[in-house]
Amino acid sequence: MSQAHYLLKAQQVAAANEDGRPLSISARLGRLQFHHSGKFRVLQLADVQEGPKVSPDTVRLIAAACDAARPDLVVFTGNQIAGYDTAYEKTFRKRRWSTPLDSVYSAGLSMGRWVGQTIQGLSSGPKRGELGDDTGSGAANGESSESKDSSQDIQLTADRRREQELQASAEAVRHTIEQIVAPLVERGIPFAVTYGNHDFQCGLDTDQMDAIYREFPGCLNPEATAAAQPGHPRPLPASGLDRQEGYACEPGTFALPVADGEGREPVLSLVLVDSGDYAKQGGYGAPSRRALDFLGQVPAQLGRPSMVFQHMPLPQFYRLLQPVPATTAHAIQGYRSFDAACFVLDESKTLPGSFLGEGVSCPDHDSGEFAILKKNGYFALFAGHDHRNGFVGPVDGVTLGATPTCGFGSYGPPPAKRAARLFEFDIRHPYSPRTQLLEFGQIVGRPSSHKAYTFAMSYMPTSKGEAFDLLRKPGIVAGGLATLVASLATSLGSRCKKD
Repeated sequence: MSQAHYLLKAQQVAAANEDGRPLSISARLGRLQFHHSGKFRVLQLADVQEGPKVSPDTVRLIAAACDAARPDLVVFTGNQIAGYDTAYEKTFRKRRWSTPLDSVYSAGLSMGRWVGQTIQGLSSGPKRGELGDDTGSGAANGESSESKDSSQDIQLTADRRREQELQASAEAVRHTIEQIVAPLVERGIPFAVTYGNHDFQCGLDTDQMDAIYREFPGCLNPEATAAAQPGHPRPLPASGLDRQEGYACEPGTFALPVADGEGREPVLSLVLVDSGDYAKQGGYGAPSRRALDFLGQVPAQLGRPSMVFQHMPLPQFYRLLQPVPATTAHAIQGYRSFDAACFVLDESKTLPGSFLGEGVSCPDHDSGEFAILKKNGYFALFAGHDHRNGFVGPVDGVTLGATPTCGFGSYGPPPAKRAARLFEFDIRHPYSPRTQLLEFGQIVGRPSSHKAYTFAMSYMPTSKGEAFDLLRKPGIVAGGLATLVASLATSLGSRCKKD
């Protein structure tokens, strides 16, 4: 569907509003800006994690959250694309450093090339040199040239096939994005996007996905080329906010200043960070060196405190948890570096309503990102990644927050607890935003489809640790075992956790 079609649709929806303007007040003003009422609202959507066939309930939640929050901006914090979906089986990369031709596909292509070369050799007959001809050397060279040409033809065919497969994956990604941003486009709400550990697995790099997101009205991702200068803001007229500027670093890593009520100067900046995916030594990765340097530069450039949105939580999230004996009811085993202990939320540090449903899946090693946040005046960092976690609390003056999945295409909390997170900033105290989860059960109601599958993905253990965690919740196990077993046989297919 073309951008012109989306613009027309957005105009039609806006015209249906009582004042005929976009739902986002910032979109009306042409920049991210506090309202004259002194408010500014952001909606975080974490782990949409869908294939081309997006669950209707995912779209219903996004739409209902937009209507309830009336946000100035929507931030997607990674894993919008379920890169492991069967739609991407021909371009799938388990890890970013995988070769372009992965696993079985690569092996099949190599075998095909060998067979082709063998047949070519057999059909060409014996070489003249082998019959004792004194001109055999030259003839042999000719045969070698023909064989080389054949290999080049096979490689060219493989390259063309690869290009076609990548184009098909790009269309599948575009179709997914079209569905999840439709509620935003229809309501005239700008959005910004960063990436997680599954997006790239579809076979596209983040710059390619960035370009697809920018096809849709309202996308604020600046173009981040190799020549991007993080210290120099650039206008973002294609987003529809003709007075908005952005600081670009890398695809998925950039800063968006938020102006005061008169639009004269920035009050704060929202920084999106591509937090990496996997580490070669095992476990999850970390932001690039360039991204970490960018984090250190932004507050000084703007002269104002900043807030970070990214996919991966930090090891410091564990400081909001309390170690407990493994026999404690509702205890959760830690992840990798923290798996020797079990945890519950530290209620003296976390906001009421917080919940812990799985171990915090953070990198094994501290990249130094939290130290950069502390040193440079960042007041908050919010992440996704852990679909079953939703908690908020301060650590050394920096508010850390986990947001559960808003999607219905992968594992997560019970359907009623899948949510978007609302932030409401007040100009009187802009660095202490009020936050709450807009939960599906409260703003939508009951899920409309795939009930057995959704139940299974809500309560299925996704690791040995979570299997033991479920044993500490006997009501869930006893009440749902039959449904779980039945749904696993028919629905799990290509669905997976975070790994």
